[in-house]
Amino acid sequence: MASSTSSESHWRFSTVPGFFYQSEPSTDASTFDYASSNFGLIPRPYPTDTNIPDPETKTPWERFAHHIRTLNHTADQNTCYKVLFLGRHGEGYHNVAEREYGTLEWDRHYSLLPGTSTESWIDARLTETGKSQARTAHSTWSQQIKTGIPTPESFYVSPLNRCLETAHITFSGLGVKGTEPFRPLVKELLRETIGQHTCDSRSSKSAIEAEYPLYIIEPGFTETDELYDAVLRESNSARDKRFRDLLQDIFTNDEMVVLSLTAHSGAITSLLNVLGHRRFDLETGGVIPVLVRGERVEGPLPQMVVEPWFPVPK
Repeated sequence: MASSTSSESHWRFSTVPGFFYQSEPSTDASTFDYASSNFGLIPRPYPTDTNIPDPETKTPWERFAHHIRTLNHTADQNTCYKVLFLGRHGEGYHNVAEREYGTLEWDRHYSLLPGTSTESWIDARLTETGKSQARTAHSTWSQQIKTGIPTPESFYVSPLNRCLETAHITFSGLGVKGTEPFRPLVKELLRETIGQHTCDSRSSKSAIEAEYPLYIIEPGFTETDELYDAVLRESNSARDKRFRDLLQDIFTNDEMVVLSLTAHSGAITSLLNVLGHRRFDLETGGVIPVLVRGERVEGPLPQMVVEPWFPVPK
């Protein structure tokens, strides 16, 4: 397992294919169901199976977990492997509104509003469907735990309410380490594309602490949302850079191997892009696992071409 990086080095990421269906070009994201597909684990032999006593009695997840442990044990000091479970929040009221008005009108008008007379879009909350989707994720984890899935050792969550609640419903009470009580780390940079859309503004630190008193909020988290801009919206390349920075932080400071990140569609799009994974759009409540190879490389991070934030479309 790699040691901590120095100020003169950075992490280079790549997705290791051949372990999950979602990384395979032949898998159709629009029809793939993670809940009925063991999160996408490909049933296959591993070269490390011969090192397990009675491998024929082990489940696919147990053999996978052994293989990942072996990869890390035999890796050089500048290389590590992590399994990232990326979960999208369940359906929020803003998702319903975008479907109703259409993306074009949503982006240029309705997303700028605080909501309607009957519902709020500011830091949008889950609908009943969204809560049900999170319960499906909980049930899926519960079933897979019975078959030996390596469970997350660290839990990260976006500060937006729809993710805070999705994570709570998904992981609380699973009966594994870190879930009783469930105390994820709230990370500012894990949030959705920033700016313009009121649904992507976050609540105050005090409000988050009041509603989720057991959650751990990272140091430096400001009381008010200092990143949100009502006029400009973050570009895709700026979002990619933000998530590259987030992954640098996580790989530098977290030695755990299996991580859970509860986030958003745009966030997961950027995470997959930075990790060298194919694009794989998740429905609300969806989950995608990724086996990541991290290599510590000497020198500063490469420069990225970052487009400026943009105004409301006409």
